[in-house]
Amino acid sequence: MDAVPAVSPLPVLPLPEEKSAEALRLFDGLDAGALWWLSGYAAALARTAPARPVAEPLREAPELERLTILHGSQTGNARRVAEQLARDAEGAGLSVRLSSSGAYPMRELARERLLLVVISTQGDGDPPDDARAFLEFLAGKRAPRLTGLHYGVLALGDSSYPKFCAIGRNLDARLAELGAIRALDLVEADVDLETVANPWRARALAGARELLRGAPLATVTPLRPQPTAAAAHSREHPFAAPVLANQRIVARDAARDVRHVEFSLQGSGLVYEPGDALGVWPVNPPAVVDAVLAATALDGDALVTHDGRSLPLRQWLARERELTRLARPFVALHAERSRDADLDRLLAPDRAPELAAFLRTRQPIDLLREQPRAWDAPSLVAALHPLAPRLYSIASSRKAVGDEAHLTVGVVDYEAFGTRHHGSASRHLADAGDDAPVSVYIEPNERFRLPRDGTRDLVMIGPGTGVAPFRGFVQERRETGATGRNWLVFGNRHFASEFLYQTEWQDALRDGSLDRLDLAFSRDSAGTYVQQRVREHGRELYARLEGGAHVYVCGDAMRMAKDVHAALRDVLVEHGGVDRERAEEHLAQLVVEGRYARDVY
Repeated sequence: MDAVPAVSPLPVLPLPEEKSAEALRLFDGLDAGALWWLSGYAAALARTAPARPVAEPLREAPELERLTILHGSQTGNARRVAEQLARDAEGAGLSVRLSSSGAYPMRELARERLLLVVISTQGDGDPPDDARAFLEFLAGKRAPRLTGLHYGVLALGDSSYPKFCAIGRNLDARLAELGAIRALDLVEADVDLETVANPWRARALAGARELLRGAPLATVTPLRPQPTAAAAHSREHPFAAPVLANQRIVARDAARDVRHVEFSLQGSGLVYEPGDALGVWPVNPPAVVDAVLAATALDGDALVTHDGRSLPLRQWLARERELTRLARPFVALHAERSRDADLDRLLAPDRAPELAAFLRTRQPIDLLREQPRAWDAPSLVAALHPLAPRLYSIASSRKAVGDEAHLTVGVVDYEAFGTRHHGSASRHLADAGDDAPVSVYIEPNERFRLPRDGTRDLVMIGPGTGVAPFRGFVQERRETGATGRNWLVFGNRHFASEFLYQTEWQDALRDGSLDRLDLAFSRDSAGTYVQQRVREHGRELYARLEGGAHVYVCGDAMRMAKDVHAALRDVLVEHGGVDRERAEEHLAQLVVEGRYARDVY
């Protein structure tokens, strides 16, 4: 079997970056005849187009007088911070270039003067998928000396994990190793990132204005597609979406409740593409709020003032504070207030793995019950993280369902430490009905898009609720008449009780919108996992990859996504005749090309 071929770099196009990206997507998948026809068509257009020199149309400030802002984002947080910084800088009259780190042309790095990077760390020290190529370039032998570059890094992470903000720390250190000058000290933001990100943006803007003083004014030049108009509703101004349907889609005896929830977006102005997520602003379950008030012996009607706002304590706890996610800062404050020596020891640096397990298995109520009178109301509100929206992959195509958005929701509901525990968003969605609209917005996911070329094959790997976006993919491909083959690998625990959307997949096989379905049920007698199916059918998978197929993975980042990645690597080794290092390089190239995309959480 031939080895996986090396991918030749594409020539630089004499176009703005966003136009280059559109052109490359247009060329994707075309044969030689079609490309020759396009070249002749373009030549004919050129005869009638007004002449203008290539060097003039952008009219940007000189490269050395520009602020470049990069973001590496898995869930959109880093992107939002970077976009706000770009708007701030544009308002201050600076020349700005905003880019995903995955779209940034690395050849230009050595010519930058000021670079600000907002980058997240996923799970246990993993980079965002769109930043992998950028980080590998910087770590490699081709990375240039950066003695003329000033830089600053804002690292986003979750202190529940041992390698908190590791990617941002490593990037900051590597830029310094390459000779760059640290214009701003590394700043690390936990899940309540606004409290850190907002002051960092202000300092970054002040530093940029000082360093680029006298630079010509210019507008933001984004290196990614921008929406043509702002939606009326957004993360900050969500839409109250009526619930059209809320249906349990697992058997009554299933260990876990999974819901199919349908929302109306009529009149909202919200639009989405398959692969996007629906942001849901949750409301904490009343039972959890009552439990916190009981454990602390605090009055829910007491007025509490925090950050210039005065609300009853019960409202702070229900709608403004995280009650189902335990974070390291709260544990540290609780240890200090309760004088708990065991908690103090758990917070030691050498016990990071133990702390991570502790945070994953407990909620704030578990600590509060152990030391029930450690808190007063203002201190409790200040210590708890602000309530954050949850992102759910949209399980529908607008072409198929119109002004609706469908979700597949696994309801978090379990017994631990002698009491019942709930998830804030999943419980909120499970209880939503006709009289209870849900506050939602659209979170675009440009890394998880269908190929524009409908003849391309798809391989979709999604166990459990990770199958959600692939329901939208299949609907979209059916509606658009895409001719590429669609192969789904789905897994769950039990065939009889947890085969999500079983009849829909069977219908899709019959009408041809799904050409292959492979199943893996881990708790049945012949228990298997999706990564095993990938290896078992490696020859066919490799053949489809060689034919230009796109591979998508959705679901758990900590275990499943890593196991599937290893299985894909093994497929390339076994059937492509390459070693592990070359296989990893090829997978990284597929990510750059948009042919290997992951939506993991």
